[in-house]
Amino acid sequence: MNGELRQREKVMRTLEKPDTPILVGMQIFHNYVRPHEALNGKTPSEVAGIRVGGENKWLTLIQNASRSQLRVNKDTKSDNKGHYPD
Repeated sequence: MNGELRQREKVMRTLEKPDTPILVGMQIFHNYVRPHEALNGKTPSEVAGIRVGGENKWLTLIQNASRSQLRVNKDTKSDNKGHYPD
C-alpha cells in the first residue's frame, strides 16, 4: 500500500493533509476491493473471512455503510425520545 500512496501523491497533492478522506478510501480499496497477488488473488478482507458480495464491491460497501448509518441514526433517535444532549 505504501507504493500505491507514493504513486498517488505524485499526481495528487492533497495527501499533504493528514485528515484527507483519500487515505481512508485508499485503505478501503486496498483491504476490501483490490485482489493481492501474494494472497492468491484474494483481498485481505477475504483472507480474514470478511466477504464483500456483488459485482461492484465499491457499491456494496457504500450501500452497507449507508444502511449501517441509517440504523445508528434510527437507534439514536429512539434512545433520545425527544431529549437533546446537554
